[in-house]
Amino acid sequence: MPLLEDEMADKPYSDFRSDTVTRPTPEMRRAMAEAEVGDDVLGDDPTVQRLEDLAARTMGKEAGLFMPSGTMGNSVAVKAWTRELEEVIVEARAHIYNMESTSMTFVSRVTPRPLASKRGAMDPEEVERNVRQAAVHTPRTSLVCLENTHNNCSGTVLPLDNMKAVRAVADRHGLRVHLDGARIFNASTASGVPVKDYAAQADSVMFCLSKALSAPVGSMLVGPRDFIDYSRRLRKMLGGGMRQVGVLAAAGLIALRDMTGRLGDDHRRARALAEAIAPLPGVTLDPSDVETNIVLFTFKHPRLGAADLIRELKDRGVWALAVLGGVRLVTHKDVDDADVARAAAAFKEILA
Repeated sequence: MPLLEDEMADKPYSDFRSDTVTRPTPEMRRAMAEAEVGDDVLGDDPTVQRLEDLAARTMGKEAGLFMPSGTMGNSVAVKAWTRELEEVIVEARAHIYNMESTSMTFVSRVTPRPLASKRGAMDPEEVERNVRQAAVHTPRTSLVCLENTHNNCSGTVLPLDNMKAVRAVADRHGLRVHLDGARIFNASTASGVPVKDYAAQADSVMFCLSKALSAPVGSMLVGPRDFIDYSRRLRKMLGGGMRQVGVLAAAGLIALRDMTGRLGDDHRRARALAEAIAPLPGVTLDPSDVETNIVLFTFKHPRLGAADLIRELKDRGVWALAVLGGVRLVTHKDVDDADVARAAAAFKEILA
């Protein structure tokens, strides 16, 4: 793919670090400036209420709650579904376990039990073998956490059948299921499975507005109404109760209504980038594993380490991240075909 120099001349860099770097659209900025607001802690911000209702209906749940971040949304969900001294089954590479600053142990005071998986999908039989009852030496298992798409497995889509099988295990043992659905719309776009079908396999779902959907701030937590009522109290306890937050919810409404239909472009660009760099020395990457918008690969090169590669890329105007022993690039609204071409050319110049 040739570098489109004319298109990139006025763009100093291409930012593939994450889809969190997206800028709000002009429509979002206008909506934020004109948002009807109230005091959300006092329960009278009408724009937040519209967003929470839309989020709940979109996922097929009773109620929704606007969160400042996905990490807070996951933290509140774990806290709401568990008690101290209990245990939570998680996938070993899950974001909630590896990349949320130990919130599970710090906030909820529960023990994570990480299980290995095949590209993010835990074996339901293995899940069942690890369900434990409270005893003098062991905690009670009370919650299973799933992730779709799975960030640290290169944005893989968790199969619906796998989710249903894990849900069945949870039901047999009286466990709750929480879904970290930060990029659930990417999963739906890639698989054709409606988000409601994924959400139906979980008691609660967190999904992000500020990643692929391009809102500047915010995530949503949805679930049963009594769960959301309690979660609202927990959000306040964690310092997440905000006042005239309708200025942010206004952008979230546009994100949820208007930004899900373009995600296929991100997936196409991620696959094109993966195909361009997979043959290069030091890169271990199967492009067929790139199902959505995340390109994640291991890197072992005789001359360069991962940090060196990141630095060399940045010198050429391509920003990426080193994560969990690999290198990650994420496509999103603010990178286009010219950015992909720039990244591919930079990789080839460094490694070929």
